[in-house]
Amino acid sequence: MFRLQPIFFVVGVMVIIIGVSMMVPSVIDLYYGNPDWKIFAQAAVTTIGLGGMACLACRSDIGPRVTARQGYVLTVMSWIAVSLTGALPLWYSSLEISFCDAVFETVSGLTTTGSTILSGLDHLPPGLLIWRSILQWLGGIGIIVSALALLPMMRVGGMQLFQMESSDRSEKLSGRMRDMCLQIVMIYSALTLACIVLYRAFGMKWFDAINYGMTTLSTGGYATSDLSFAKFDSSLSLHWIAILFMFIGGLPFTAYVVFLRKRAIKAVIGNQQIRLFCLVIAGFTLLLTLNLARVSDDSIFRSLTMAAFNLVSVITTTGFASGDYLLWGPTAVMLFFFATFIGGCSGSTAGGFKIFRLYVVFAGLRAHFMRLRSPSAVVVSHIGQHEITSEIYNAVTVYVFLLTISYILVTVALGLTGLDFITAMSAAATSLANVGPGLGNIIGPSGNFQALPDSAKWILDVAMILGRLEFETLLVLLMPTFWRD
Repeated sequence: MFRLQPIFFVVGVMVIIIGVSMMVPSVIDLYYGNPDWKIFAQAAVTTIGLGGMACLACRSDIGPRVTARQGYVLTVMSWIAVSLTGALPLWYSSLEISFCDAVFETVSGLTTTGSTILSGLDHLPPGLLIWRSILQWLGGIGIIVSALALLPMMRVGGMQLFQMESSDRSEKLSGRMRDMCLQIVMIYSALTLACIVLYRAFGMKWFDAINYGMTTLSTGGYATSDLSFAKFDSSLSLHWIAILFMFIGGLPFTAYVVFLRKRAIKAVIGNQQIRLFCLVIAGFTLLLTLNLARVSDDSIFRSLTMAAFNLVSVITTTGFASGDYLLWGPTAVMLFFFATFIGGCSGSTAGGFKIFRLYVVFAGLRAHFMRLRSPSAVVVSHIGQHEITSEIYNAVTVYVFLLTISYILVTVALGLTGLDFITAMSAAATSLANVGPGLGNIIGPSGNFQALPDSAKWILDVAMILGRLEFETLLVLLMPTFWRD
Protein backbone atom coordinates (compact mmCIF):
# COMPACT_ATOMS: atom_id res chain seq x y z
CA MET A 1 0.00 0.00 0.00
CA PHE A 2 1.32 3.42 -1.00
CA ARG A 3 1.52 5.57 2.15
CA LEU A 4 1.42 9.37 1.93
CA GLN A 5 2.20 10.16 5.59
CA PRO A 6 6.01 9.97 5.25
CA ILE A 7 5.83 12.13 2.13
CA PHE A 8 3.82 14.91 3.79
CA PHE A 9 6.08 14.76 6.84
CA VAL A 10 9.25 15.35 4.80
CA VAL A 11 7.53 18.03 2.70
CA GLY A 12 6.56 19.70 5.98
CA VAL A 13 10.22 19.74 7.04
CA MET A 14 11.18 21.39 3.74
CA VAL A 15 8.45 24.01 4.09
CA ILE A 16 9.54 24.81 7.67
CA ILE A 17 13.11 25.41 6.41
CA ILE A 18 11.75 27.87 3.85
CA GLY A 19 9.62 29.59 6.51
CA VAL A 20 12.52 29.98 8.95
CA SER A 21 14.65 31.40 6.11
CA MET A 22 12.03 34.12 5.55
CA MET A 23 12.91 35.62 8.92
CA VAL A 24 16.28 36.77 7.54
CA PRO A 25 14.87 39.24 4.96
CA SER A 26 12.31 40.30 7.58
CA VAL A 27 15.13 41.34 9.91
CA ILE A 28 17.01 43.00 7.03
CA ASP A 29 13.97 45.08 6.05
CA LEU A 30 13.33 45.98 9.70
CA TYR A 31 16.95 47.14 10.02
CA TYR A 32 16.63 49.36 6.93
CA GLY A 33 13.21 50.65 7.99
CA ASN A 34 11.35 49.06 5.08
CA PRO A 35 7.68 48.15 5.79
CA ASP A 36 8.02 44.88 3.84
CA TRP A 37 9.42 43.30 7.01
CA LYS A 38 5.83 42.70 8.10
CA ILE A 39 5.09 40.81 4.88
CA PHE A 40 8.08 38.53 5.34
CA ALA A 41 7.20 37.96 9.00
CA GLN A 42 3.60 37.08 8.13
CA ALA A 43 4.71 34.82 5.29
CA ALA A 44 7.19 33.13 7.65
CA VAL A 45 4.51 32.47 10.27
CA THR A 46 2.13 31.13 7.62
CA THR A 47 4.76 28.92 6.02
CA ILE A 48 6.08 27.53 9.30
CA GLY A 49 2.50 26.91 10.40
CA LEU A 50 1.68 24.96 7.24
CA GLY A 51 4.85 22.92 7.48
CA GLY A 52 4.36 22.33 11.20
CA MET A 53 0.81 21.10 10.71
CA ALA A 54 1.96 18.66 8.03
CA CYS A 55 4.67 17.32 10.34
CA LEU A 56 2.39 17.01 13.37
CA ALA A 57 -0.40 15.38 11.40
CA CYS A 58 1.91 12.71 9.98
CA ARG A 59 4.47 12.35 12.78
CA SER A 60 3.03 9.17 14.29
CA ASP A 61 2.75 7.32 10.97
CA ILE A 62 6.00 8.11 9.17
CA GLY A 63 7.34 4.59 9.56
CA PRO A 64 10.98 3.53 9.76
CA ARG A 65 12.13 4.94 6.42
CA VAL A 66 11.10 6.46 3.10
CA THR A 67 10.97 3.88 0.31
CA ALA A 68 12.41 4.52 -3.13
CA ARG A 69 8.91 4.76 -4.62
CA GLN A 70 7.82 7.29 -2.00
CA GLY A 71 11.05 9.17 -2.58
CA TYR A 72 10.13 10.02 -6.16
CA VAL A 73 6.82 11.50 -5.07
CA LEU A 74 8.18 13.44 -2.11
CA THR A 75 11.03 14.91 -4.18
CA VAL A 76 8.59 16.36 -6.72
CA MET A 77 6.13 17.44 -4.02
CA SER A 78 8.93 19.10 -2.06
CA TRP A 79 9.92 21.23 -5.03
CA ILE A 80 6.31 22.19 -5.71
CA ALA A 81 5.63 23.00 -2.03
CA VAL A 82 8.73 25.11 -1.45
CA SER A 83 8.18 26.93 -4.76
CA LEU A 84 4.60 27.88 -3.87
CA THR A 85 5.35 28.87 -0.26
CA GLY A 86 8.58 30.63 -1.22
CA ALA A 87 6.60 32.80 -3.65
CA LEU A 88 4.33 34.21 -0.91
CA PRO A 89 6.61 37.13 0.14
CA LEU A 90 7.09 38.17 -3.49
CA TRP A 91 3.38 37.98 -4.22
CA TYR A 92 2.34 40.01 -1.17
CA SER A 93 5.21 42.51 -1.41
CA SER A 94 5.19 46.08 -2.65
CA LEU A 95 6.22 44.82 -6.11
CA GLU A 96 2.55 44.18 -6.95
CA ILE A 97 3.38 41.28 -9.26
CA SER A 98 1.05 38.43 -10.19
CA PHE A 99 1.16 35.03 -8.51
CA CYS A 100 2.44 33.58 -11.80
CA ASP A 101 5.40 35.99 -11.78
CA ALA A 102 6.09 35.35 -8.08
CA VAL A 103 6.19 31.58 -8.64
CA PHE A 104 8.38 31.98 -11.74
CA GLU A 105 10.91 34.08 -9.78
CA THR A 106 10.90 31.57 -6.92
CA VAL A 107 11.24 28.48 -9.12
CA SER A 108 14.04 30.18 -11.03
CA GLY A 109 15.75 30.92 -7.73
CA LEU A 110 15.37 27.50 -6.14
CA THR A 111 16.47 25.69 -9.29
CA THR A 112 19.41 28.16 -9.52
CA THR A 113 18.35 29.00 -13.07
CA GLY A 114 18.66 32.75 -12.57
CA SER A 115 16.00 33.85 -15.07
CA THR A 116 14.09 36.84 -13.72
CA ILE A 117 10.92 38.78 -14.40
CA LEU A 118 12.04 41.74 -12.28
CA SER A 119 13.56 45.00 -13.44
CA GLY A 120 14.75 48.01 -11.49
CA LEU A 121 16.74 45.75 -9.16
CA ASP A 122 18.90 48.68 -8.05
CA HIS A 123 15.85 50.22 -6.35
CA LEU A 124 14.20 47.11 -4.88
CA PRO A 125 13.83 46.79 -1.08
CA PRO A 126 16.85 45.05 0.50
CA GLY A 127 14.71 42.28 1.98
CA LEU A 128 13.47 41.19 -1.45
CA LEU A 129 16.99 41.19 -2.88
CA ILE A 130 18.35 39.11 -0.01
CA TRP A 131 15.37 36.72 -0.28
CA ARG A 132 16.12 36.05 -3.94
CA SER A 133 19.73 35.28 -3.02
CA ILE A 134 18.68 33.02 -0.14
CA LEU A 135 16.41 31.07 -2.49
CA GLN A 136 19.34 30.39 -4.76
CA TRP A 137 21.69 29.54 -1.92
CA LEU A 138 19.17 27.04 -0.53
CA GLY A 139 18.42 25.67 -3.97
CA GLY A 140 22.09 25.23 -4.82
CA ILE A 141 22.62 22.47 -2.32
CA GLY A 142 21.44 23.71 1.03
CA ILE A 143 17.72 22.94 1.25
CA ILE A 144 17.92 19.26 0.34
CA VAL A 145 21.08 18.54 2.30
CA SER A 146 19.93 20.55 5.32
CA ALA A 147 16.71 18.58 5.49
CA LEU A 148 18.50 15.26 5.00
CA ALA A 149 20.82 16.07 7.88
CA LEU A 150 17.75 16.19 10.14
CA LEU A 151 15.77 13.28 8.70
CA PRO A 152 17.80 10.38 10.17
CA MET A 153 17.10 11.75 13.64
CA MET A 154 13.39 11.68 12.77
CA ARG A 155 13.47 8.04 11.64
CA VAL A 156 13.13 8.97 7.95
CA GLY A 157 15.83 7.69 5.60
CA GLY A 158 17.43 10.22 3.33
CA MET A 159 19.77 8.51 0.83
CA GLN A 160 16.98 7.92 -1.70
CA LEU A 161 15.99 11.58 -1.71
CA PHE A 162 19.60 12.72 -2.10
CA GLN A 163 20.13 10.41 -5.08
CA MET A 164 16.89 11.46 -6.76
CA GLU A 165 17.43 15.20 -6.32
CA SER A 166 21.13 15.08 -7.19
CA SER A 167 22.89 13.65 -10.20
CA ASP A 168 25.64 12.32 -7.97
CA ARG A 169 25.60 8.52 -7.61
CA SER A 170 29.05 8.22 -6.08
CA GLU A 171 29.90 5.92 -3.23
CA LYS A 172 28.80 6.68 0.29
CA LEU A 173 31.38 8.96 1.82
CA SER A 174 30.29 8.36 5.38
CA GLY A 175 28.75 5.53 7.31
CA ARG A 176 25.89 7.80 8.25
CA MET A 177 23.92 9.97 5.86
CA ARG A 178 23.68 12.77 8.40
CA ASP A 179 27.47 12.97 8.69
CA MET A 180 27.90 13.29 4.94
CA CYS A 181 25.21 15.96 4.71
CA LEU A 182 26.74 17.98 7.53
CA GLN A 183 30.15 17.80 5.87
CA ILE A 184 28.73 19.10 2.61
CA VAL A 185 26.81 21.87 4.40
CA MET A 186 29.97 22.94 6.26
CA ILE A 187 32.03 23.02 3.06
CA TYR A 188 29.27 24.85 1.19
CA SER A 189 28.90 27.42 3.99
CA ALA A 190 32.65 27.92 4.39
CA LEU A 191 33.15 28.49 0.66
CA THR A 192 30.23 30.92 0.60
CA LEU A 193 31.76 32.88 3.49
CA ALA A 194 35.14 32.93 1.75
CA CYS A 195 33.54 34.27 -1.43
CA ILE A 196 31.71 37.00 0.52
CA VAL A 197 34.88 38.09 2.33
CA LEU A 198 36.90 38.26 -0.88
CA TYR A 199 34.18 40.26 -2.63
CA ARG A 200 34.19 42.73 0.25
CA ALA A 201 38.00 42.90 0.37
CA PHE A 202 38.17 43.80 -3.32
CA GLY A 203 35.64 46.60 -3.27
CA MET A 204 32.04 45.39 -2.96
CA LYS A 205 29.80 46.80 -0.27
CA TRP A 206 28.82 44.30 2.40
CA PHE A 207 25.24 44.00 1.14
CA ASP A 208 26.34 43.31 -2.45
CA ALA A 209 29.07 40.95 -1.26
CA ILE A 210 26.59 38.85 0.74
CA ASN A 211 24.10 38.66 -2.12
CA TYR A 212 26.64 37.91 -4.83
CA GLY A 213 28.49 35.49 -2.55
CA MET A 214 25.38 33.35 -2.11
CA THR A 215 24.43 33.43 -5.80
CA THR A 216 27.97 32.82 -7.07
CA LEU A 217 28.76 29.59 -5.22
CA SER A 218 25.24 28.26 -5.76
CA THR A 219 25.78 28.99 -9.49
CA GLY A 220 22.45 30.82 -9.43
CA GLY A 221 23.17 34.23 -10.91
CA TYR A 222 20.65 36.53 -9.22
CA ALA A 223 22.05 40.05 -8.92
CA THR A 224 21.28 43.25 -7.04
CA SER A 225 21.44 45.36 -10.20
CA ASP A 226 19.87 45.26 -13.65
CA LEU A 227 23.44 45.41 -14.95
CA SER A 228 24.16 42.04 -13.31
CA PHE A 229 27.94 41.75 -12.86
CA ALA A 230 28.55 44.59 -15.31
CA LYS A 231 27.86 46.79 -12.29
CA PHE A 232 31.48 46.04 -11.36
CA ASP A 233 32.81 46.46 -14.88
CA SER A 234 35.75 48.57 -13.68
CA SER A 235 37.05 45.87 -11.32
CA LEU A 236 38.57 42.91 -13.12
CA SER A 237 39.64 41.51 -9.73
CA LEU A 238 36.00 40.98 -8.76
CA HIS A 239 35.43 39.22 -12.05
CA TRP A 240 38.26 36.76 -11.35
CA ILE A 241 36.93 36.09 -7.85
CA ALA A 242 33.57 35.31 -9.42
CA ILE A 243 35.24 33.07 -12.01
CA LEU A 244 37.03 31.17 -9.24
CA PHE A 245 33.94 30.53 -7.12
CA MET A 246 31.66 29.76 -10.06
CA PHE A 247 34.27 27.20 -11.08
CA ILE A 248 34.39 25.82 -7.52
CA GLY A 249 30.58 25.57 -7.49
CA GLY A 250 30.76 23.60 -10.74
CA LEU A 251 33.02 20.92 -9.20
CA PRO A 252 31.68 17.84 -7.37
CA PHE A 253 31.27 18.55 -3.66
CA THR A 254 31.93 14.90 -2.91
CA ALA A 255 35.52 15.48 -4.09
CA TYR A 256 35.89 18.18 -1.44
CA VAL A 257 34.62 15.79 1.24
CA VAL A 258 37.10 13.11 0.17
CA PHE A 259 39.90 15.67 0.11
CA LEU A 260 39.15 16.86 3.65
CA ARG A 261 38.76 13.35 5.03
CA LYS A 262 41.81 11.81 3.36
CA ARG A 263 43.93 14.93 2.74
CA ALA A 264 44.40 13.61 -0.79
CA ILE A 265 44.79 16.26 -3.47
CA LYS A 266 44.42 13.43 -5.99
CA ALA A 267 40.71 13.38 -5.14
CA VAL A 268 40.46 16.66 -7.04
CA ILE A 269 43.21 16.76 -9.66
CA GLY A 270 42.98 13.02 -10.36
CA ASN A 271 39.26 13.13 -11.09
CA GLN A 272 38.65 12.57 -14.81
CA GLN A 273 35.50 14.64 -15.00
CA ILE A 274 37.26 17.55 -13.27
CA ARG A 275 40.12 17.34 -15.77
CA LEU A 276 37.67 17.26 -18.67
CA PHE A 277 35.77 20.19 -17.12
CA CYS A 278 38.99 22.23 -16.99
CA LEU A 279 39.88 21.25 -20.56
CA VAL A 280 36.46 22.29 -21.91
CA ILE A 281 36.58 25.64 -20.10
CA ALA A 282 40.13 26.32 -21.28
CA GLY A 283 39.32 25.47 -24.90
CA PHE A 284 36.12 27.54 -25.05
CA THR A 285 37.77 30.47 -23.25
CA LEU A 286 40.68 30.49 -25.70
CA LEU A 287 38.33 30.57 -28.71
CA LEU A 288 36.19 33.31 -27.15
CA THR A 289 39.22 35.39 -26.18
CA LEU A 290 40.60 35.28 -29.71
CA ASN A 291 37.18 36.16 -31.13
CA LEU A 292 36.65 39.05 -28.68
CA ALA A 293 40.14 40.43 -29.31
CA ARG A 294 39.32 40.41 -33.03
CA VAL A 295 35.96 42.23 -32.78
CA SER A 296 36.79 44.71 -29.98
CA ASP A 297 39.49 47.19 -29.04
CA ASP A 298 39.98 45.78 -25.52
CA SER A 299 43.36 44.62 -24.27
CA ILE A 300 44.18 40.91 -24.34
CA PHE A 301 43.85 40.65 -20.55
CA ARG A 302 40.44 42.33 -20.51
CA SER A 303 39.30 40.17 -23.42
CA LEU A 304 40.48 37.09 -21.53
CA THR A 305 38.67 38.25 -18.38
CA MET A 306 35.40 38.94 -20.15
CA ALA A 307 35.58 35.73 -22.17
CA ALA A 308 36.43 33.59 -19.12
CA PHE A 309 33.81 35.25 -16.92
CA ASN A 310 30.90 34.91 -19.32
CA LEU A 311 31.94 31.41 -20.44
CA VAL A 312 32.30 30.06 -16.89
CA SER A 313 29.02 31.77 -15.98
CA VAL A 314 27.19 29.99 -18.80
CA ILE A 315 28.91 26.62 -18.58
CA THR A 316 28.32 26.39 -14.80
CA THR A 317 24.74 27.58 -15.45
CA THR A 318 25.25 30.58 -13.15
CA GLY A 319 23.80 33.18 -15.49
CA PHE A 320 25.79 36.25 -14.48
CA ALA A 321 26.33 38.64 -17.39
CA SER A 322 29.08 41.21 -17.80
CA GLY A 323 28.07 42.94 -20.98
CA ASP A 324 26.00 41.60 -23.86
CA TYR A 325 27.95 38.73 -25.42
CA LEU A 326 25.41 38.61 -28.27
CA LEU A 327 27.30 41.60 -29.67
CA TRP A 328 30.52 39.58 -29.93
CA GLY A 329 29.56 38.14 -33.30
CA PRO A 330 27.99 34.89 -34.58
CA THR A 331 30.98 32.75 -33.52
CA ALA A 332 30.55 33.78 -29.88
CA VAL A 333 26.77 33.24 -30.01
CA MET A 334 27.30 29.72 -31.35
CA LEU A 335 29.88 28.87 -28.68
CA PHE A 336 27.67 30.21 -25.87
CA PHE A 337 24.68 28.27 -27.18
CA PHE A 338 26.58 24.97 -27.07
CA ALA A 339 28.13 25.85 -23.70
CA THR A 340 24.58 26.26 -22.34
CA PHE A 341 24.04 22.51 -22.52
CA ILE A 342 27.37 21.32 -21.07
CA GLY A 343 26.96 22.20 -17.39
CA GLY A 344 29.23 21.44 -14.46
CA CYS A 345 30.38 18.21 -12.85
CA SER A 346 28.11 15.58 -11.39
CA GLY A 347 27.43 16.33 -7.73
CA SER A 348 27.93 20.09 -8.13
CA THR A 349 25.50 22.97 -7.74
CA ALA A 350 25.52 23.48 -11.53
CA GLY A 351 22.91 22.20 -13.95
CA GLY A 352 23.20 21.24 -17.59
CA PHE A 353 24.19 17.98 -19.27
CA LYS A 354 27.03 17.43 -16.78
CA ILE A 355 30.67 16.66 -17.54
CA PHE A 356 30.30 13.12 -16.15
CA ARG A 357 27.80 12.25 -18.87
CA LEU A 358 29.98 13.94 -21.50
CA TYR A 359 32.89 11.74 -20.37
CA VAL A 360 30.70 8.63 -20.59
CA VAL A 361 29.57 9.58 -24.11
CA PHE A 362 33.18 10.02 -25.26
CA ALA A 363 34.16 6.73 -23.63
CA GLY A 364 31.24 5.00 -25.36
CA LEU A 365 32.20 6.41 -28.75
CA ARG A 366 35.81 5.35 -28.25
CA ALA A 367 34.73 1.82 -27.31
CA HIS A 368 32.37 1.67 -30.30
CA PHE A 369 35.04 2.62 -32.85
CA MET A 370 37.56 0.24 -31.28
CA ARG A 371 35.05 -2.59 -31.72
CA LEU A 372 34.56 -1.56 -35.36
CA ARG A 373 38.28 -2.05 -35.88
CA SER A 374 38.49 -5.24 -33.79
CA PRO A 375 35.01 -6.83 -33.45
CA SER A 376 36.24 -9.46 -30.99
CA ALA A 377 38.00 -6.94 -28.71
CA VAL A 378 36.83 -6.52 -25.12
CA VAL A 379 36.91 -2.81 -24.35
CA VAL A 380 36.54 -1.72 -20.74
CA SER A 381 36.32 2.00 -19.94
CA HIS A 382 36.89 3.55 -16.54
CA ILE A 383 36.26 6.83 -14.82
CA GLY A 384 38.68 7.05 -11.95
CA GLN A 385 38.88 3.60 -10.37
CA HIS A 386 35.32 2.71 -11.35
CA GLU A 387 34.34 0.78 -14.46
CA ILE A 388 31.80 2.38 -16.77
CA THR A 389 29.24 -0.40 -16.84
CA SER A 390 26.45 -1.04 -19.33
CA GLU A 391 24.04 0.25 -16.68
CA ILE A 392 25.80 3.63 -16.71
CA TYR A 393 25.80 3.73 -20.53
CA ASN A 394 22.08 2.94 -20.55
CA ALA A 395 21.34 5.65 -17.97
CA VAL A 396 23.18 8.26 -20.04
CA THR A 397 21.42 7.11 -23.20
CA VAL A 398 18.04 7.46 -21.49
CA TYR A 399 18.99 10.92 -20.21
CA VAL A 400 20.04 12.09 -23.70
CA PHE A 401 16.77 10.79 -25.14
CA LEU A 402 14.65 12.47 -22.44
CA LEU A 403 16.60 15.73 -22.79
CA THR A 404 16.11 15.76 -26.55
CA ILE A 405 12.38 14.96 -26.39
CA SER A 406 11.82 17.46 -23.57
CA TYR A 407 13.68 20.18 -25.46
CA ILE A 408 11.58 19.65 -28.58
CA LEU A 409 8.29 19.55 -26.65
CA VAL A 410 9.09 22.65 -24.54
CA THR A 411 10.20 24.59 -27.64
CA VAL A 412 7.00 23.68 -29.48
CA ALA A 413 4.85 24.50 -26.44
CA LEU A 414 6.52 27.91 -26.10
CA GLY A 415 6.02 28.53 -29.80
CA LEU A 416 2.31 27.86 -29.40
CA THR A 417 2.15 30.65 -26.78
CA GLY A 418 3.22 33.13 -29.46
CA LEU A 419 6.98 33.34 -28.92
CA ASP A 420 9.30 33.64 -31.92
CA PHE A 421 11.52 30.69 -32.79
CA ILE A 422 14.79 32.08 -31.36
CA THR A 423 13.16 33.09 -28.08
CA ALA A 424 11.29 29.77 -27.74
CA MET A 425 14.36 27.71 -28.61
CA SER A 426 16.73 29.52 -26.25
CA ALA A 427 14.15 29.76 -23.44
CA ALA A 428 13.66 25.98 -23.60
CA ALA A 429 17.43 25.43 -23.54
CA THR A 430 18.11 27.83 -20.69
CA SER A 431 15.27 26.49 -18.53
CA LEU A 432 16.04 22.80 -19.01
CA ALA A 433 19.75 23.46 -18.41
CA ASN A 434 19.01 25.89 -15.52
CA VAL A 435 21.24 28.58 -17.01
CA GLY A 436 19.36 31.89 -16.82
CA PRO A 437 19.68 34.32 -19.73
CA GLY A 438 18.77 33.14 -23.20
CA LEU A 439 19.25 34.50 -26.71
CA GLY A 440 17.41 37.18 -28.63
CA ASN A 441 16.24 40.68 -27.81
CA ILE A 442 13.66 39.64 -25.20
CA ILE A 443 15.41 37.16 -22.90
CA GLY A 444 19.03 37.80 -23.86
CA PRO A 445 21.73 38.84 -21.35
CA SER A 446 20.43 42.41 -21.35
CA GLY A 447 16.72 41.47 -21.08
CA ASN A 448 14.43 39.48 -18.78
CA PHE A 449 11.38 37.20 -18.88
CA GLN A 450 8.75 39.75 -17.81
CA ALA A 451 7.37 40.24 -21.32
CA LEU A 452 6.57 36.55 -21.81
CA PRO A 453 2.91 35.50 -21.53
CA ASP A 454 1.81 33.76 -18.34
CA SER A 455 1.27 30.50 -20.19
CA ALA A 456 4.93 30.52 -21.28
CA LYS A 457 6.08 31.22 -17.71
CA TRP A 458 4.13 28.24 -16.34
CA ILE A 459 5.67 26.04 -19.03
CA LEU A 460 9.12 27.31 -18.08
CA ASP A 461 8.38 26.63 -14.39
CA VAL A 462 7.81 22.97 -15.23
CA ALA A 463 10.87 22.92 -17.50
CA MET A 464 13.15 24.40 -14.80
CA ILE A 465 12.05 21.81 -12.22
CA LEU A 466 12.27 19.08 -14.85
CA GLY A 467 15.85 20.09 -15.63
CA ARG A 468 16.80 20.42 -11.95
CA LEU A 469 15.48 16.92 -11.21
CA GLU A 470 17.10 15.60 -14.40
CA PHE A 471 13.90 14.32 -16.01
CA GLU A 472 13.54 10.78 -14.64
CA THR A 473 12.30 11.73 -11.17
CA LEU A 474 9.43 13.80 -12.55
CA LEU A 475 8.59 11.82 -15.68
CA VAL A 476 8.36 8.48 -13.85
CA LEU A 477 5.27 9.83 -12.07
CA LEU A 478 3.49 9.99 -15.44
CA MET A 479 3.66 6.22 -15.86
CA PRO A 480 0.40 4.48 -14.85
CA THR A 481 2.35 1.44 -13.62
CA PHE A 482 4.12 3.61 -11.02
CA TRP A 483 0.84 4.09 -9.12
CA ARG A 484 -0.18 0.44 -9.15
CA ASP A 485 0.43 -1.54 -5.98
